[in-house]
Amino acid sequence: MAQTRRPAPAAGPSLRRALPPPALFGFLLLLVVAFAAAYAVGTGAGPVAPGMHGSQVSRDGGGGADAGTDMGDMGEGGGH
Repeated sequence: MAQTRRPAPAAGPSLRRALPPPALFGFLLLLVVAFAAAYAVGTGAGPVAPGMHGSQVSRDGGGGADAGTDMGDMGEGGGH
């Protein structure tokens, strides 16, 4: 059998160079699936430490919920 070559379309080779390889699409799809699965498992598991709260430090350096006590007279020798 004689094999004949068909001339490639004019945009074929340049278009193939412009597109990323198919393996890259597969890899990106695999990443999306892995992250979606990890998110679903994490959401189903719930919080790791439900009673733990983040530190709530304000811009002026004061603390969060526990900083409501009056600290002004600590070093002044208020003498209670």
